[in-house]
Amino acid sequence: MDNIFFYLSKAVWLVLAPASWLLLLVVAAWLAVQFGKHILARRLLATLAFILLVLSLLPVGEWLIAPLENRIPSAASLPADVTGIIVLSGALDPVLSASWGQAETGNAAERLTAFVALARLYPQAQLVFTGGSGSVLTPHYGAADYVGQLFTQLGIDSGRVLYERAARNTYENVVNSKALVQPSAGETWVLVTSAFHMPRSVGIFCQQNWEVVPYSVDHYSVTGQPLRLEVDLAKHLQMLDTATHEWLGLLAYYLSGKTHQLFPQSTC
Repeated sequence: MDNIFFYLSKAVWLVLAPASWLLLLVVAAWLAVQFGKHILARRLLATLAFILLVLSLLPVGEWLIAPLENRIPSAASLPADVTGIIVLSGALDPVLSASWGQAETGNAAERLTAFVALARLYPQAQLVFTGGSGSVLTPHYGAADYVGQLFTQLGIDSGRVLYERAARNTYENVVNSKALVQPSAGETWVLVTSAFHMPRSVGIFCQQNWEVVPYSVDHYSVTGQPLRLEVDLAKHLQMLDTATHEWLGLLAYYLSGKTHQLFPQSTC
């Protein structure tokens, strides 16, 4: 069932991604011109132009991602004693890392820098990095295979870190990590991931009866400025894709029983 869910989620996202819909509008307009449907073509192009104009000027994606980021903020204060620290993959590009022979990070690099900072703050804590490959086309490149090099460069003994290398998505991150460390009642585990991704992640941990302390990083939304104008189509479209993917992920995980709530909160 996990394999079916993984491949089905990839196929559904390929169809539902906002960028895919924009491409479909372009293709539909081209086909309308080829078949002499000029009125339809003009309407499709007008729709496309309007959407691109709105996305260029307004942070629509940010409006969708802000509720996710505000749902589970970081704990007001960190506990005095921590059993372990878990960081979810997503910050490192394994294909680029393999190509260049070094750890190549992307937009979510704060996941790794925060993980390193917490590792120094809690030198006795067990460290866990979880993440294989979430790609259908390049499954043999896994994030856990390359991130140890980065930890060493940042001054953390890579031997302190347990590497979970098989997870393809967030659900498998949690399930595989639980099997790896076998947490006991009363232990305190800190979870590091992007703020928009924290609700779904905490929901899975709660469903697995593993309560964690959230440590949110990698924020996208700007507080107090929801209506600002900012001409940046590429940035806004990427954020819209990210927000849409996460909201769809919340729905899919809830309907499939992988989370305990549709919009999980900080407590189980």
